[in-house]
Amino acid sequence: MALLALFAVIAGAATAVSPCVLPILPALLGAGATGGRRRPFGVVLGLAVTFTVTIVGLAEVAKGVGLGDSGLRDAAIAVLAAFGVAMVVPALAARLEAPLSRLARLGPRSTGDGFWSGLCVGAAFGFVYAPCAGPILAAVIAVSAASGSTVLVGLGYALGTALMLLVVSLLGRRVLRPLRGPGLQRALGAVMVLTAGAMALQLDVRFQEAIAVHWPAGLVNPARPLEDSHAVQARLDRLRGPSRYAKRPSGPAASLPDLGPAPEFADTQRWFNTPGGRPLTMAGLRGRVVLIDFWTYTCINCIRTLPYLNAWNARYRADGLTIVGVHSPEFPFEHDAGNVARAIRADHIAYPVVQDNDLATWDAWGNQYWPADYLVDARGRVRYAAFGEGDYDQTEAAIRALLADAGRAPSAARATPHGAIAPSGLTTPETYLGVERAQGVDPQPTLGTHDYDATPSDRLALSRFTIGGRWSIAQQGATAVRDATIGARVYAKDVYLVLSPAKHGRSTVRVTVDGRPAAPIHVTGQRLYTIASFRSADDHRIALRLDPGTSAFAFTFG
Repeated sequence: MALLALFAVIAGAATAVSPCVLPILPALLGAGATGGRRRPFGVVLGLAVTFTVTIVGLAEVAKGVGLGDSGLRDAAIAVLAAFGVAMVVPALAARLEAPLSRLARLGPRSTGDGFWSGLCVGAAFGFVYAPCAGPILAAVIAVSAASGSTVLVGLGYALGTALMLLVVSLLGRRVLRPLRGPGLQRALGAVMVLTAGAMALQLDVRFQEAIAVHWPAGLVNPARPLEDSHAVQARLDRLRGPSRYAKRPSGPAASLPDLGPAPEFADTQRWFNTPGGRPLTMAGLRGRVVLIDFWTYTCINCIRTLPYLNAWNARYRADGLTIVGVHSPEFPFEHDAGNVARAIRADHIAYPVVQDNDLATWDAWGNQYWPADYLVDARGRVRYAAFGEGDYDQTEAAIRALLADAGRAPSAARATPHGAIAPSGLTTPETYLGVERAQGVDPQPTLGTHDYDATPSDRLALSRFTIGGRWSIAQQGATAVRDATIGARVYAKDVYLVLSPAKHGRSTVRVTVDGRPAAPIHVTGQRLYTIASFRSADDHRIALRLDPGTSAFAFTFG
């Protein structure tokens, strides 16, 4: 554990001198350059505290009430703007300070220590700086809290960052010392207001994307070699531990093996379809047979299992079965509670569902699949696991066997799924458009905004894709900028694509199938859309033209 903590300190210091800090650097220097000699210490301490709270706890609280990372970002923008205005207008700062004078002198001042003023400004920086934390921190946060590592490594990362930023702030203060006075204070206040405005317009995000594309990798993320080092990765693997349920039980359903105690729901967010939205616990479900279903609402494989889950819930709930859907997102927009609620309504899901935005419950179970089903008996022991689609008869037999073991044997009538869709056989594999997992795409997408020349459709090999026009490519998806097209040659019966509309909430994707125009897709929400359906699986050519602002993430096939 000491090794991970030490690496976290070093990684934090490296992050503080990476381009990630550039968007807030002017405001950071401005906050530390005015006021007394202790103000830079307040700025850095405030940043370190809120940064640590954000990555260890506050983000989970915000997401638990249905807020995403944007809520924290908006709060930081408001604080930066308020303090910037106060620096530009001293009379306003005096009015703001008056009711708080008994607690501390908040707001910039030209004399005295200014520690508390710096603390408040630094606190806003902490929320903005949190996304700078690299994969080493994200991986450790995802480790089960039982390991005891989360707070220790989070503090180590924050300490390394704080020490390096303090050096930067003190050096900036020394450089700006000859210029100190009311004029400098107003100028730096204006910088803070402009920084807040740039953040509100997402200009800082675009700036970071630009340097990620054009700067050498060693400058963009100097901590990356450390994060990817064998020692750190091996230590994280030991902390996570292997899955206890990766090996499927075999044999008759009536003699299901005991795979160990069922883990509790860990670090979840909003609950749906429970009385008053109250959370469930495995301990509270003792005495009932529980089916834990890991899913996400844009996964076509998960969607095809829902008719069976709904049927089992309707047939066996009164006999003692409780199904809990653990919604473990793949894409950023799947963290949004509103999107999950709309998917639950659209798919007619009546059993409880919980958001697992940080994949903490996923990790507690050692899960690796969408979908994945685990059956827990009335004593709280895991007795059965099924991964992916299929084996529905075997799963239902296991449900019936465990209900009988609990003394609640159901009648002979079986569940009747409605609207079930059987996947076709061999199809084109799932394909992503973001750089993180893009395969089979020509030209190969690269991070940032670029123009692409599409491969002619008659030169596409089977299960290959091509993009044309101007695209803004991110880690997990691609956003159309101008004249954006996607071409594909696929072998499938059904073609699906995860799409997100433009910012105004509606956009259109024009579709051509085998050279003939098809019905356009009207994108009104962030979800999975059916691009084309055929009578049987076959070789087809698909061409799409996307309105500017439309984002595409992943193709799936049936």
